[in-house]
Formats: sequence, structure tokens, C-alpha cells
Amino acid sequence: EDKTMEKRADTDHDIHDLIARRWSARVFSGASVTPAQLGSLLEAARWAASCFNEQPWRFVVALRDDADAFERLLGCLNERNRAWASQAGALAISVAATTFAHNQKPNRYAWHDVGQAAAQLALQATALGLAAHQMAGFDAAKTREVLGIPEGFEPVAAIAIGAPGALEGVPDDVRAREEAPRVRKALSEVAFAGAWGAPLPLTPR
Repeated sequence: EDKTMEKRADTDHDIHDLIARRWSARVFSGASVTPAQLGSLLEAARWAASCFNEQPWRFVVALRDDADAFERLLGCLNERNRAWASQAGALAISVAATTFAHNQKPNRYAWHDVGQAAAQLALQATALGLAAHQMAGFDAAKTREVLGIPEGFEPVAAIAIGAPGALEGVPDDVRAREEAPRVRKALSEVAFAGAWGAPLPLTPR
């Protein structure tokens, strides 16, 4: 029996189950994302932290049931991503406001904050039994034109959202990527004690 994939993180330290279960699936069932589900995802993103509470994130979203809008967003993706994202229940483009509203100065933290909002969206998707796959593979210039994104805002990433699907019948290259183990750099490579390169006294579980 070919079941929906689960790829729980193999962690060295204890983390919340929701974080362990979140992963960027590429195989979707083709089922629609409901307006209620979408509302929950965007509400989770809305409550992210941001510099000066600027909330620089914007999301242009198309539900699968809105065929014209869905095709418009799908057409902004590169060919490789379109092939699998076409089965998602919704597509989104995250966008960053590039200046602070209170003083019009450049907001160098905007992309960081949009990423935090997208991360909360992805965790909420996991909580709802959905997957959210964030992508760099899209045409930012085309996205700006097609979606009418104004000056002062920059497209950041594309996101495919939907119910994970079974691997039966998917192309071999996609299946191989889905079944490949999840890997991360060791904490010793990315976190330091007080100065660059100094080891932290961490005790794995």
C-alpha cells in the first residue's frame, strides 16, 4: 500500500512534535485548501514577530478552486516546480515591504520577518495536516507584473500548500527526492559559544 509520506526529523535534541513533523513535501493530493484552512494559515503568519512590529509581510494567494488565479500564480513558477506544484491546493507568493512605514527608511529586516511569518504559516499547515513547500524557483519580475505588485514591495518566495499525496505514480525523480532522508548540518557547525567557532557545551539526548 502506497501511503502519504511522513518525514519526521531525526533530531539530536528534543523539539516540539510539530517542528519535527514539518517538511517540504512535493507530492500533493490535488484536494482544495478550504477558505477556513487558508484563514488559519494566514492568521498564524499574521502573529509573527517583526522589527518595530512593522509586519512587512504580504501574501498573494490563489486557491485551487479559483482556476484563473491559480493558473496565474502557477505560471510564475519555473518549469520544474510547476510540474509538481500544479497539484497543490493553493499557491502563494510572499512579499516584503522594503521600507519602514513610520520613517520611510529601508527595512533591512523585512526579509527576515517575512521568513518568520512564512515559517509560522508552515507550522500551522503541519498542524492542519497540510504541507507548505517554500520555493525560490519562480520569476520575480514576471510575478511583479502579473500580480500587480507595486513599487516598495519585493517578491520573496513562492509557496505551494496542500494535503500531501501518495507517491504512487509520481515521476521517479520526484519520488527519489521525497524518499531521500532529511539532513541538517550539525549544531556545532552553526551555533557557537560567545565567539565564532567556539563550541557550545551541548548534551545530545
